[in-house]
Amino acid sequence: MPDFYLSYLKSRFHGTCEGAGEELLICLHGFGESAAHFQPLTAILGDTFTLVALDMPLHGDTQWQENRVFEKEDLVALVEMILQQQGKQRFSLLGYSMGGRLALCLVEKMADRINRLMLAAGDGLRNNPWHMFVTQTTVGNSLFKYNTGHPRLFFTLLHTWRKLGLLNQSVYKFALHRMNEPEKRALVYNVWTNLRHMMPDKKRCKQLLARYNVLTLLIFGKYDRVIPPVLGTRFADGSFPCKILVLDKGHQLISTQLGLIIKTNL
Repeated sequence: MPDFYLSYLKSRFHGTCEGAGEELLICLHGFGESAAHFQPLTAILGDTFTLVALDMPLHGDTQWQENRVFEKEDLVALVEMILQQQGKQRFSLLGYSMGGRLALCLVEKMADRINRLMLAAGDGLRNNPWHMFVTQTTVGNSLFKYNTGHPRLFFTLLHTWRKLGLLNQSVYKFALHRMNEPEKRALVYNVWTNLRHMMPDKKRCKQLLARYNVLTLLIFGKYDRVIPPVLGTRFADGSFPCKILVLDKGHQLISTQLGLIIKTNL
């Protein structure tokens, strides 16, 4: 896997570049993952695309040294660097889970240069009230930070919500798995806080996808309770070219099979 590094301001971003296809596909990974996560796609998509993936701040081998949060403008600047490196004017975009939210932020800023948009279990198609509270309000963020070191209240609330039927079993397990160790809680706090300005304007995204006729593919797992397929149905309102696919899977969608599905549906 050919690794590369981009020097950006005081920071250093790690990425991978695979495949030899004519079209550039920029891949944005999910929470707690890295550029390497997209490797299974190369065998199938590598003759159509050159796949470039970046480790986001606080992930993989990227070193974010800016003493501030990551902004949409930073992501745009990094994509510009990749385009220059690859000698391309245009690109396609694949965002998985958290990377879906980042991909939509790029749609807001660079829709006129995007050929195709692919979101696999893409975050950002709805505003999660809990995520909004802990990232967009001072009170919420302070509580979130306190919880990192003192999780008892969080676990009590989690169990209570589960009992009251406010949380389904999958989301409950997902939250428990994400928060059951101090290091995991710190990562969630730091990543969510660092990426808190990466909130796409969905209405604007749809207008731009329509204006620039960006072919959009939304892929979901049938059993995914974290990013359920119904979010795609709400987002794809017929105003822009969009196809929705629901696979017989949960939240984890990146595999060789996904490569085949993308290739078949382009």
